Amino acid sequence: MKKLLLISTLVLLAACGGVKKTQEALNSGNYVSAMNKAIKNLAENKTKKGNQAYILLLEDAFAKNSQREQEQITFLQKDGNPANLEAIYNKYLQLKQIQKRIRPLLPLNLRDEGRNASFNFSNYDSSILNTKNELSEYLYNNASNLFTTAREKEDYRAAYKDLKYLQDINPGYKETVVKMDEAYRKGLEYVRVDIGNDTEQIIPERLEDELLDFNTFGIDDFWTEYHANPLSNVKYDYAMNLNFREINISPERVNEKQIVKERQIKDGYEFLLDENGNAVKDSLGNQIKVDKFRTVRCNFYQFTQFKAAQIGAKVSFTDLSSGQEINSYPLSSEFVFEHVYANYKGDKRALDNDLAPLLDIRAVPFPSNEQMVYDAGEDLKQRLKTIIRQYQFN
Repeated sequence: MKKLLLISTLVLLAACGGVKKTQEALNSGNYVSAMNKAIKNLAENKTKKGNQAYILLLEDAFAKNSQREQEQITFLQKDGNPANLEAIYNKYLQLKQIQKRIRPLLPLNLRDEGRNASFNFSNYDSSILNTKNELSEYLYNNASNLFTTAREKEDYRAAYKDLKYLQDINPGYKETVVKMDEAYRKGLEYVRVDIGNDTEQIIPERLEDELLDFNTFGIDDFWTEYHANPLSNVKYDYAMNLNFREINISPERVNEKQIVKERQIKDGYEFLLDENGNAVKDSLGNQIKVDKFRTVRCNFYQFTQFKAAQIGAKVSFTDLSSGQEINSYPLSSEFVFEHVYANYKGDKRALDNDLAPLLDIRAVPFPSNEQMVYDAGEDLKQRLKTIIRQYQFN
């Protein structure tokens, strides 16, 4: 019984806490938040006695929000600035959306007052459509004017932003899509990509292709386009140069290490004898056997094949309009080939458990210099990707 009373008290406190927060939102003028909280609770159970307070709060918040929004819309309309059309349009949409969420809950009965909650709904469809048409014309004309007066790529990007929003709210309006494509092309930063080689080594063609395959770089820069194969009809804004400055490949080496191992192992058994040389027997009269040990020896020869490649490079960015290098970053990576195998001479039973498996491994061919450079370039690719993904030209 006490447990049930405790649970009931906790539920009541939680409910009261929810009502209190809704009331605080209403009192602070955050009417939308108050309505959201009330609608959520009423949608779960609108007939619950504890939810009566939410009905009153929703009624009050709806009336105050509608009045405030209508007053702000009227003010913005009187101001006569077409830049206000987006705000007016969004306010109408919000007013309609709130009504749409409340309507399925109706009727909401207030038991103590013997009435249903009152919501003065309005039809905003005409206002929404008229405002959308005015906003569409404004956005389209504003973008068109930016095309005419544009001096910087940022102007085309601003035009694209307006046109993108226009396409979202009013798909297919006039030549919006065509103008969007033009604004995007003119707002792009074009980057020419070059690879240089100041070393005496050949860069593997496969590595070069992968370094220039920007589709795999995961670049999230809407306004930048990299061209590894420059186009004659494109005026490039920047150049990115990846210059290989050094490629060092070590000689192929095989290092040998000899380990001598000894161990005592069982080698049959013998009968236990007493001091007089007589056989010792157990209680059943059987002669007692004891293990016989002997020492075995093994010469273990461990071989390590070793070859390493190091790459040193620099990636730099140049502003082609001024010819000035604006940033550069050093790059380096290394790849080490190491292969261990072994053989032996003697009795391999003397070997430890960690050494014995190496006897099953044989020598392998060393990778070619080209393969070593390619493998070293794997890490270089990741470093280059990180730089490009984070780099901002503006």
